[in-house]
Amino acid sequence: MIIKSAEYITSAVKPSQYPPADFPEIAFVGRSNVGKSSLINTLVNRKRLAKTSSTPGRTQLVNFFLINNAFSFVDLPGYGYARVPAQVKKKWAPMVEKYLTSRSSLSCIIFIIDIRRTPGPEEINLKNWFSQLKIPVILVLTKVDKLKKSKYKQQIALITKNLSADPNDFILFSAKSKKGINAVWDAIGNCFHTD
Repeated sequence: MIIKSAEYITSAVKPSQYPPADFPEIAFVGRSNVGKSSLINTLVNRKRLAKTSSTPGRTQLVNFFLINNAFSFVDLPGYGYARVPAQVKKKWAPMVEKYLTSRSSLSCIIFIIDIRRTPGPEEINLKNWFSQLKIPVILVLTKVDKLKKSKYKQQIALITKNLSADPNDFILFSAKSKKGINAVWDAIGNCFHTD
């Protein structure tokens, strides 16, 4: 994919604040600090399009980015262990749920999991819920550069067992080495037709 343009459009907490649903949208979903923003930045070859942080829970809004004036990336708030006030945390699930269930232009979901972590009930429930939504899901294992290759198979086996998935369903990705970038773009291309 040749990236000609990538621009931040807006941030929202409710549907009335979403931009018009003029373009197909790819939503990025995952635990806090899993590397959603890094994945977006790597895909569009920009260092700071989506804000990254080593502090979990920085993304607290639904952020929209227009790519090539043809489709949008949507960075959703992370779930899980983020050190944010409980009041803020409570707003996250409804915010994400509302977007995923009501957005007519949503073409597919990129479900991101840190390869070093074992999926828990939240990931299992999310994957089951996604299958009910009947929206294509791309499974991406991030931060593969932080794990020794000798541990890949063991960890992938554990993740696939917990999520009742096929090992071939996962794309291995590293923002550092850019491993998996073409595979992610190919999967996105299968969700909709772009030039």
